[in-house]
Amino acid sequence: MSAFEHASRATKGARSYQEDTALFWSGPEVAHSERAANGDGATVLAVLADGMGGHAGGALASRMACETFVKAYAGQDGSNRERLVEALTAANQAIADTVDADPMLAGMGSTLVAVAFGAEGIEWVSVGDSPLMLYRRGEIALLNEDHSLAPELDRLVAAGAISPEDAKRDPRRHMLRSAVTGDDIDLVDLSRRPLRIEPGDYIILASDGLQTLEPAEIERIVAAYAEDGAVAVANALIRAVEGLKDPHQDNATVIAVRSVPQPAHETAAAERADGGRTEDR
Repeated sequence: MSAFEHASRATKGARSYQEDTALFWSGPEVAHSERAANGDGATVLAVLADGMGGHAGGALASRMACETFVKAYAGQDGSNRERLVEALTAANQAIADTVDADPMLAGMGSTLVAVAFGAEGIEWVSVGDSPLMLYRRGEIALLNEDHSLAPELDRLVAAGAISPEDAKRDPRRHMLRSAVTGDDIDLVDLSRRPLRIEPGDYIILASDGLQTLEPAEIERIVAAYAEDGAVAVANALIRAVEGLKDPHQDNATVIAVRSVPQPAHETAAAERADGGRTEDR
């Protein structure tokens, strides 16, 4: 049995306001008999959103998306996959309702990436360009799709149509092809099956402001601080972003999560205390 250690850190970067929101929810592993039979109950949910639409609209959109997502996920029955989809739908509808009530907020929206940590592993849903990364045995891998124009520009580079330098400098690079705006969502990345977590793994959710750092640098930082825990990893990543002093630095937010095995005697004690049912808190 594992518990989950987590930490969240953020920086405004060069901006005077913060449009990112990060939430972490811990609930009962099995809340309904159907999920108990399937072994499909999530113990932990991490959600991160990067808002857009100006100071007020972006901050409101990201906060609303995260809060509505967590509430909807916690209140749903069914598999983790079904709950993630329903929670995304609820978050998108909440933004639609808010814009309908106040047309001055038209244009607000948010990226969203959410990860459910369950007995079978992790499952996720994401919209936009907020990266979800797995650190395992010294290497970083991107788990979700990037719904910005960056992958399209990189494909043009691979085809020889443009140079790598032009692709990197292209002002359209960070334009979103999909976002949670209250309208139909064009692109959704949904995990096909649970991904098992191994001892020493880190799951990192971030807003795209973290990508001021090159992937190799993110990998190096996580490797350097992995043994010190989630707080150390999250702090080190945000310090590195701030240390670059990029005059155009976007908000950057990180959630770092790692699985921490519980000693056998602690697991047995928890099972006795809960009448045979355990919870990760």
